[in-house]
Amino acid sequence: MIHENAWTTYSAGDLKKLEDLSADYIDFLNNGKTERECVKLLVEMAKENGYRDLADVIAKGEKLSKGDKVYAVNMGKMVMLVNVGEDIVNNGMNIIGAHIDSPRLDIKQNPLYESEELAYLDTHYYGGIKKYQFVTIPLALHGVVVKKDGTTVTINIGEKEGDPVFIISDLLVHLSAEQMKKTAATVIEGENLDILVGSKPLEGEEKDAVKAAIVKLLKDKYDIEEDDFVSAEIEAVPAGNAREAGFDRSMIVGYGHDDRSCSFTAAAAMMEVSDPKTTACGLFVDKEEIGSVGATGMESRFFEYMVRELLDRMGVCSEINLSRCLRNSRMLSSDVSMAFDPLYADKYEKKNSAKLGHGLSFKKYTGVRGKSGANDANAEYLALLRQMMDKHGVVYQTSELGKVDVGGGGTIAYILSLYGMQVVDCGVPILSMHSPWETLSKSDLYEAFKGYKAFLIEG
Repeated sequence: MIHENAWTTYSAGDLKKLEDLSADYIDFLNNGKTERECVKLLVEMAKENGYRDLADVIAKGEKLSKGDKVYAVNMGKMVMLVNVGEDIVNNGMNIIGAHIDSPRLDIKQNPLYESEELAYLDTHYYGGIKKYQFVTIPLALHGVVVKKDGTTVTINIGEKEGDPVFIISDLLVHLSAEQMKKTAATVIEGENLDILVGSKPLEGEEKDAVKAAIVKLLKDKYDIEEDDFVSAEIEAVPAGNAREAGFDRSMIVGYGHDDRSCSFTAAAAMMEVSDPKTTACGLFVDKEEIGSVGATGMESRFFEYMVRELLDRMGVCSEINLSRCLRNSRMLSSDVSMAFDPLYADKYEKKNSAKLGHGLSFKKYTGVRGKSGANDANAEYLALLRQMMDKHGVVYQTSELGKVDVGGGGTIAYILSLYGMQVVDCGVPILSMHSPWETLSKSDLYEAFKGYKAFLIEG
């Protein structure tokens, strides 16, 4: 069903399932504001549904066969789920790949300083953001501090009732005549995205007494030394919970829809698939927002290494079998689409834009301007997906990334396509993408879940 408003297609039973899924998703968003937190939630979900740690399978020398379900974690920030089907070599896998990192502010490794009796944490923004959107909003700190002795302190400050929150100040409008003349790109400089963390001096301290008070507090409350920031990964994210939006509660506003709306629905679909003919695989990766680089990004060889391990546990590991398995696989690169925004209509090409409430959005190609950097899916693959979606009553649409000469972007799709497998982008349409608070339609979330499940069953 293409280009329909999904809300007009639902029975009472559908609406009940939609609301249940949305409630679970809001809970996932609220508890998964970093990639580490998302991996923890995904592993918990997998274990509850009978998945075993692939590392344990390997350590025990066990074999894998049809019906087995395993997961593999990479450095706590990337996870792969596999539900084994028939003949993984010649049938390949049905892969849904999403990313679990989102734009944010990272705390630098030497961050704490005092200026004019105020204490700050210095930050480095992560991913593509409009920097001015992160000032004067409540921020929470999430992450880990790994001390020299190897112990890990988990940080989550600003989410619980009674927690303090953190803030980045802005110049008051009364003194902003010069600031207001700047472009949006420079009105807030990256080096001014420093988080205010304290103003009370430590009694008896003469120099940098406010900073000294914060250092003491960190030691007393969290057993963290100032030097421990060197081996820490702490992220500043919008504080507070995702909420239903609109008088009709048809939407959800929250931090991290890009791309946790797709990772959650992909994982939920994986949990509902039992005894698949073709091996089902869910990939949840880090670093997409900065180019899929690094050991936990899609450009790492973790995925390939884990496929080798799978083939080994099935007794069919060889270079040619690895090549055939990857080449015969199909993938949905599960990433959000930009939803058409009537307030900025001149930036979109309306008839080729995703609309809020019109279902799962397929993007044949992404890229910039002349499709630079795009994965451009084959027509034959799109025809097959149309057939699958229609068979399972999935409402879907097609889209591009705005007007041709205006902008663009990319996903992890091109990386998996290097193996010769069929790949296309598809995901949930989002308003205000990459802002601290993004908006989606519950119906699009539900249709994404239905579409991913159909792909895993039929592929």
